Amino acid sequence: MATPEGILNLDKPRGLTSHDVVSRVRALTGLRRVGHAGTLDPLATGVLLVCVGRATRVAEYLMGRPKVYRAHVRLGVTTDTYDSAGQIVAQAPVEVGREQVEVALAQFRGWITQTPPIYSALKHQGVSLHRLARRGDDVEEIVQRKARQVEISRLELTAWEPPHGVLEVACSSGTYVRALAHDLGQALGCGAHLTGLTRLASGSFLLTDAVPLERLAQAVDEARWPDLLHPIDAALSHFPALHVDAEAARQLCSGQAVAASSPGILSGGERGEEMARVYGPGALFLALVVRDLSADVWRPHKVFCQPERFG
Repeated sequence: MATPEGILNLDKPRGLTSHDVVSRVRALTGLRRVGHAGTLDPLATGVLLVCVGRATRVAEYLMGRPKVYRAHVRLGVTTDTYDSAGQIVAQAPVEVGREQVEVALAQFRGWITQTPPIYSALKHQGVSLHRLARRGDDVEEIVQRKARQVEISRLELTAWEPPHGVLEVACSSGTYVRALAHDLGQALGCGAHLTGLTRLASGSFLLTDAVPLERLAQAVDEARWPDLLHPIDAALSHFPALHVDAEAARQLCSGQAVAASSPGILSGGERGEEMARVYGPGALFLALVVRDLSADVWRPHKVFCQPERFG
């Protein structure tokens, strides 16, 4: 029997690290080739995509997709980690109303420069910043050098019960919602920190479809957990589809390029495309390919098929 492979859309519980979830999946399924596609802090809950088997090869494309979060923010209290897990470093009265919060949010929409929290999983010379900070290293300069451009495509205040507010955030990959909460507090002059975070979506994967760990454990007991796996090409759905005949499929699966004008390309492959997912006879997913414009060919980038399948 073939080893199960694909993508699990899990609803991560509060209190577990993303690595903890990967360890649980390994223990439950007995598989070792398991990895997550996008870290969630222990404080956070919601969509955590876990890749199983050959799906680990497409984790980078899942990580790079936009995210949607529900963030619970407490104004008036600043912490060193920018969330409720940290130590309080400042307190101030909250003398702002909903209208002032709404006005302040405007400056965080669109492309912004964001400085990652000192206590984060971001690495410097192979060591996470939070480890450097906890052992007493001065990481302020390192963090400043790692400032990045991120895009906040949607930012709404969906609830307001001072000093607490709830934000819904749609953002690019790499956005720190903890830093957003902290920066909002600084803009309002009273400080703020994150008290709760739920990832509502990662790319096309939604929280409404996510599976709790308890349900995964039950599915394992009932020997039906592979039914919960999304196919590998679900990670690549944002790339256009290319459909090829058996001969072109054999070439691509053998690592050979296929001419963009080849009669073996049945559909797709418009000239403006840079990457595409490829399907062979029977709608079988074959590979991710890149367009080489200089040679006008499609070259295999990641192959998921055997050429023997096509003679």
